[in-house]
Amino acid sequence: MAIRNIRVIGDEVLQKTCKEVKEMTPRTRQLIDDMFDTMYEANGVGLAASQVGILKRIVVIDTTGDDPYVLINPRILETSGEQSGQEGCLSVPGKTGVVLRPNYVKVRAYNEEMEPFELEGTELLARAICHEVEHLDGHLYVERVEGELMDVQDLEPEEE
Repeated sequence: MAIRNIRVIGDEVLQKTCKEVKEMTPRTRQLIDDMFDTMYEANGVGLAASQVGILKRIVVIDTTGDDPYVLINPRILETSGEQSGQEGCLSVPGKTGVVLRPNYVKVRAYNEEMEPFELEGTELLARAICHEVEHLDGHLYVERVEGELMDVQDLEPEEE
């Protein structure tokens, strides 16, 4: 397992469309393990393969710290409701912005055994799924920000 370099805004790889995964290989399993290690090390809740420079349709998500998901070739089937809230990205370090997202998402994907499954999520999980799937198509959340990007430290309360 290894920590990979996270690509940041301005890197052309983040603007490219990822390719579908056709089969599970030892290299792809290693990539998934490395993506989890990288995400946890950076205190993130999601990471797309393109963020570590690999153009494969793979995302890892863990919004609670103990409920990790691997989504291979994810496809959003259904969305409903809406939520507006602060969103950040490991590829846009130190910044945050208000983004409107669905409050409910249903996605179909493959697991690490290349078995199809469906996942439903609300609130933060729905936000993370949408955010990460957009990475696979070469989009960053900054394209959706309402108003201005803000520095993360401007949101944190000052210590007394």
